[in-house]
Amino acid sequence: MSHVKNFGAVGDGQHDDTAAIRHCLNDGDGSLQFSRGTYRVTSTIEIPLATRGRTAVFGDGGLATLLMDAPGPALRFVGTHGGSAGPDTFKPGVWERERMPTVTQLEIVGGNDEAIGIQLEGTMQATLQGVLIRRCRIGVHLVKRNRNFLLADSHIYHGRGAAIGVYFDGANLHQANIVGSHISYHRHAGIKIQRSEIRNLQITGCDIEYNYDPDAADCADVWIDNREGTVREGTISSCTIQAKRSPGGANIRIEGTPDPLSKSAGLWTISGNIIQSQEINLLLRSCRAIAVTGNSFCSGYQRSIIIEHGRNIALGTNTIDFNPDYGGDCTDGIEIRDSAACTLTGLIVESVRAGSAEAGGAIHIARSSEITLTGCQILDPVHRGLHLKDVRNSIVSGCTVLARQPSTTLREAILAQGCGADVLIQGNILGKGTRGDLVLEGGAPTARENISPA
Repeated sequence: MSHVKNFGAVGDGQHDDTAAIRHCLNDGDGSLQFSRGTYRVTSTIEIPLATRGRTAVFGDGGLATLLMDAPGPALRFVGTHGGSAGPDTFKPGVWERERMPTVTQLEIVGGNDEAIGIQLEGTMQATLQGVLIRRCRIGVHLVKRNRNFLLADSHIYHGRGAAIGVYFDGANLHQANIVGSHISYHRHAGIKIQRSEIRNLQITGCDIEYNYDPDAADCADVWIDNREGTVREGTISSCTIQAKRSPGGANIRIEGTPDPLSKSAGLWTISGNIIQSQEINLLLRSCRAIAVTGNSFCSGYQRSIIIEHGRNIALGTNTIDFNPDYGGDCTDGIEIRDSAACTLTGLIVESVRAGSAEAGGAIHIARSSEITLTGCQILDPVHRGLHLKDVRNSIVSGCTVLARQPSTTLREAILAQGCGADVLIQGNILGKGTRGDLVLEGGAPTARENISPA
């Protein structure tokens, strides 16, 4: 006895099936099975794992829909696990009664502006696979303590209002994987972490798109907000992440607590992604130890990458490309401010329109130290290739900075302002702009063995 219709559910989308589903949960065999139909609920189906035991929810291969016609979560799993993921931290009975609560092959639709799809609290190994959650204010909501969360092969789609697809909301969580899923069309954020303590978060092989709000400030496809809390040890890889221009929007936004060491957000790898079409493609603010490599950036309307108050940031072998197929008024480019110990290696940066005739350029580095920029190609910038302003203890070497078009607005290949002898500019190929190839103002960096093609 596990089918909810055996306990009186109708599944016609009109009848209130809340009581019948609770009857099945209380008196069934530990599973909730929904056959084809639409099951309307008017309050949360709460599953207290300590008393109900191991529980699984099945939706008949995606043919069943749970319509949440009230505020709050349609399904709420509550566990009591207070330890880590280590086997020796489990209290007696937690493993036997609470591990791996599962939701599979079920559609959850919000029928109320404050509906939430699935909420998890105190769970161990919660597994959501093959689910479709749509028209909810929050798709998947993780609160308080959870461990070993897995979201796979799912669609979190088209939220209501200022929606969030997957929300780590004041969560304490280690070991979370979001894999092979579509998380799209949420106006505030596709994936957001806020006020949380997170370790070991992997976002891989996902399509995270069109999570943007053209009418409100600040949104992101992936938003790691560590201004309260800490988030470390994460990966974003092999994803397509794109949106549309919106005020203050970013495709990926990682923000830490402002402190001299930028230590609340870090130890992240962002690799092998396509990241495009937003005000800022990648915003790193007060972050530490982040490697960004093998990505393709395109259509950053303000900038492709902005790093503020960063420490130990590595940008390597990425492409920043003005795609003529897309057009628009994107500016692209990289801006680094008030940062230290950053490397930019093997970048290809083409046709950047950032900056102005007076300042800025394809790559703009200001008030920063211990910056190494090597082996990069900066091609066809509109104003200048590289602008260094008040930079210390840094190297620019082995780069090609050229305007290849016959008609060009290039002013300088490199403009260095306020840089001393501890800045080495060496062995670069520099095109000539209207003010020259390497222009030095208000300082005397060490410049040698740079060449300008005829």
